[in-house]
Amino acid sequence: MKETIYPGTVLVKEIPVKETLVKGVPVKKGLLDRSITTREVIFLLAVVFCLSSLISPPIALLMGLVIAQFIGHPYLRLNHKATHILLQVSVVGLGFGMNVGSALKAGKEGVLFTIVSIISTLTIGSMIGKFLKIEKKTSYLISAGTAICGGSAIAAISPVIKAEEKQISVALGTIFILNSIALFLFPVIGQALHLSQTQFGLWAAIAIHDTSSVVGAAGKYGSQALEIATTVKLARALWIIPVAFLSTFIFKNKSSKLKIPYFIGLFVLAMIANTYVPGVAAFSHYAVVIAKSGLTLTLFLIGCGLSRKVLQSVGFKPLIQGVVLWVGISSAALWAVMSLAQ
Repeated sequence: MKETIYPGTVLVKEIPVKETLVKGVPVKKGLLDRSITTREVIFLLAVVFCLSSLISPPIALLMGLVIAQFIGHPYLRLNHKATHILLQVSVVGLGFGMNVGSALKAGKEGVLFTIVSIISTLTIGSMIGKFLKIEKKTSYLISAGTAICGGSAIAAISPVIKAEEKQISVALGTIFILNSIALFLFPVIGQALHLSQTQFGLWAAIAIHDTSSVVGAAGKYGSQALEIATTVKLARALWIIPVAFLSTFIFKNKSSKLKIPYFIGLFVLAMIANTYVPGVAAFSHYAVVIAKSGLTLTLFLIGCGLSRKVLQSVGFKPLIQGVVLWVGISSAALWAVMSLAQ
C-alpha cells in the first residue's frame, strides 16, 4: 500500500542511536553508559595527584613523560590548548603573591642580561643554523624560543613567518626536551655552586626556555628565587613583540597578524592589586597555592605531549642547534650572575 503524505506534514529523519545487545535484546546506550579505559583512569588519577601538594613540578614532568612513552595521552588533541590556558591562568595567579617594589627591583637587575642574551642568542642561532644547513624557519624558531620564552615565543612568531606545521613541531620538540632537562638540572647546579636566591632566579629566567619550567625550577630553589625568576621571565617575554615585528621584515610577511601575550598585563594587575588594594592579601595566599598546582599540572601535560613521535620528529641537527645555543646562553648567564649579581 502506497503511503500518502498530506500537505503540511513534516518529515523527520530518525537519528541512529548506538545500541548494545543484552540477552539478545537491543538496548539504547546513552552518554553516561560510556566505558572509561584503563589509560584514561591512570591519566585522570595522575591529574588529581598533580593538583594536590603530593607531587613536585619535576616529578610531575617525569610522570608525564612516562605516560607519554608507555601508556599514551588519551586526550592528546586537547593537550596544546590545555597547557596554553593553564600556564597563562597560573602565571596570573602567581602575581597575587608578589610585591610591586620587589618586582621592579628584580626587573631592573635583569634588563641588561635580557637585552644582551636575546640579541646574542638570535645572532649565534642564525649562524649555527646556516652552518648545520637547517631549514631557515626551523632554525629561526629554535633561536627565538631559546632567546625569549620557549613555546610561547614559537607560538607567537610562527604565524608571523608563516611556518609550516612540521617546522613548528620540530622547534617545539627541541625546546621542550631541553626544558625537561633544565627543570631537573638547574636546581642541582645552583645548590652545588651555592648560588643565592637572586642569582638563581636571574639565571633561571635567562637560561631556561619556557615559563613553566622557569617557575618550576625557581619554586623548588626558594620563594625569593621564584619571585625574581617569574618577574624577569615575564619582562623577557615582552620581547616577543619587537622580535615578531623584526621577523616580518626578515621573512617579508608584513600582512601577518601578531599575537600579543595579554596575560602578562593581567599578571601586572594582580601584582598591583596584591600590593595596593586592601583586602586582596587575605585571599592572595590561596591564589598562589592554586597557581602553583596549575603549573605543576601544566608540566605534567607538557611531559604527556612528548611522545615518541614528537621526539623522533625533532631530528639530529635541530637538536644540536638547540643544545649548543642552550649550553652557550646558560654558561654565559651563569658567569654573568655570579660575577655581577649578589
